[in-house]
Amino acid sequence: MKKDIHPNYREVVFHDTSSDFKFLTRSTIETEDKVKWEDGNEYPLVKVEVSSASHPFYTGKKLFVDTAGRVEKFNKRYKK
Repeated sequence: MKKDIHPNYREVVFHDTSSDFKFLTRSTIETEDKVKWEDGNEYPLVKVEVSSASHPFYTGKKLFVDTAGRVEKFNKRYKK
């Protein structure tokens, strides 16, 4: 393999800010933030808004979307 062309592949902590869920995995993502993990070591921290802990597909919780209101708004705006 060629040297100095591959990104740094290391352990990183991802933090789902919407559900306060953290998990440790490996990634090449670059970040300046760091966090102390359960094992006592310090790892780079990446904050994400959605993960399997908060996504409706994985949690089984459905989000209520007001589609009727959107349709009424559209019809009211463009009705001639």
